[in-house]
Amino acid sequence: MTLSKGQPAGLYRPEFEHSACGVGVVANIKGVRSHAIIDDGLEVLVNLAHRGARGADADTGDGAGMLLQMPDAFFRGKAAALGFELPAQGGYAVGMTFLPQSPEERAACEAIIEAAVSAEGQRFLGWRDVPVDAAGIGRVARDCQPAIRQFFVGQGPDAGGHAAMGGHATFERKLFVIRKVIERGVLDADIEEADTFYVCSLSSKVLVLKGLLLGTQLKGFFKDLSDPELVSSFVLVHSRFSTNTLGSWKLAHPYRYLVHNGEINTLRGNINWMVAREPAMSSPAFGDDMAKLFPIIWPGQSDTACIDNAFELMMHTGRPIHHVMMALIPEATGDRVQMSQEKRDFYDYHAATMEPWDGPALIAFTDGDRVGAVLDRNGLRPFRYLVTTDDRLVMASEVGVLDVPPERVLFKERIHPGRMFLLDPGRGGIVDDATIKYSTI
Repeated sequence: MTLSKGQPAGLYRPEFEHSACGVGVVANIKGVRSHAIIDDGLEVLVNLAHRGARGADADTGDGAGMLLQMPDAFFRGKAAALGFELPAQGGYAVGMTFLPQSPEERAACEAIIEAAVSAEGQRFLGWRDVPVDAAGIGRVARDCQPAIRQFFVGQGPDAGGHAAMGGHATFERKLFVIRKVIERGVLDADIEEADTFYVCSLSSKVLVLKGLLLGTQLKGFFKDLSDPELVSSFVLVHSRFSTNTLGSWKLAHPYRYLVHNGEINTLRGNINWMVAREPAMSSPAFGDDMAKLFPIIWPGQSDTACIDNAFELMMHTGRPIHHVMMALIPEATGDRVQMSQEKRDFYDYHAATMEPWDGPALIAFTDGDRVGAVLDRNGLRPFRYLVTTDDRLVMASEVGVLDVPPERVLFKERIHPGRMFLLDPGRGGIVDDATIKYSTI
C-alpha cells in the first residue's frame, strides 16, 4: 500500500481534508519537571485513542504523538555513551528526524543535514539511533516506517540574526533557518524517497515523538518514553482522525509547536496570501537569512502543518506566543461585539498583515516554556480543563481522560469561543484571557 504524499490520487483530494482528533495537555502549573507528567500524558493519549482513526489494517493508526520539553539529563547521558559531550543546557539542540529506508538515500540526507549545520555557523555534534520497537504496530505502518534518528547541534559563536533579539532566541531562530535549508537541500537533491524525510523538531527547548501509530502504541514504540530520566513540566498529546485523507508518519501531530483539532476552512486563502506577501517580507531578526525561509508554507501539507509554519515564523521574529495566536486566530470583532477600542484596534491592525485562520479549530501551542490554547470564534471544538490540589493541569477534548479523585480537583473550566488560555510558570501559573490580551495590546 502506498500512503498519501499530499498529492491528488484517484478520488482523493488533499484540499478536502477534515479532522476530529483528540487533543490533550498535562502540565505542572509551577513548571516542575518530572517523569510523572510523561506518564500522565501517555495515559491521556490512551484514553483518547477512540478519537484516532484506524486503517483497513486495524493495527495501523492515523497518527499519534507527544511534544515535551527538552530532557537535558536524559540526552546528556545518551551523548556521553555515544562518545560526545553536550554543551550547557540551552546551548545545544536535538533534531528528531524521519529518514529514508534506503541506506544510500539515508546517508545522502544525513550529509545534507551535517553540511547545513556547518554552513550556518553551528557545530554538528553527532547522531543517535532512536530505540523503537515496531513489533506492536500495524503492518502498513511498518512497511512505510522511516529510519528514526536524532542529530545534535551545538550553538556556534555566532548564531546569526540581530544581537538585540536575545542570545537564546537567536539560537532558536538559527535552528529554524537550518531546518529550512535542510528541507530545501533534500528537495533539490532529487532523492527518490524524499517524501519520507521529515524533521519532526529541531530545537533546544522541545522534542516531538510521533508516528503512524495508535494512541495506545506510542509508549511501546518509543522506548525512550519509559526512561525515568525523560522529564518535562508539560506534554501536548494528540490522537489523529483525519477524514478524506490517508495517514503518513510525518502528518501525525504534534507539529513543531502545536496540536490541532478541527479544520482550517480558510486554508487556500491563507496559503495564497502568505505566498503573495513573501517578496515583501523582511525582518531585522533574520537579516539576510530571510530568503532562506521561502516558501514559508511548504506545498502539499495538512492544514495544521500550514498554520504551524505561520506560527513559527511569527514567533521567531520576537512575538510572544499569545500575541502570535491573537493575530492568527482572532476572536469575533463585528459591530455587534462589545470590546474595548484598544482591543479592536489591535485586531484591525493585525488584519492588515495576517488574515484570520478560521476553523472550527482548537489549537494548543507552546514555545517550550509556556503552554497556551485557543478556540476559534466559531467555538465548535470543545476543550475542557481542571486544576488539581497537587498543581496539575489536565486539558483535553473531553472530560475523564485522567483519573483524578474528586477531592483532588481544585476547579474546572472550559475554553470559550474566541478565548485564550495561557500557562506561564514565570507569571505564577494560569493567566486568564483578559489578562493575556490586555497585556499584549
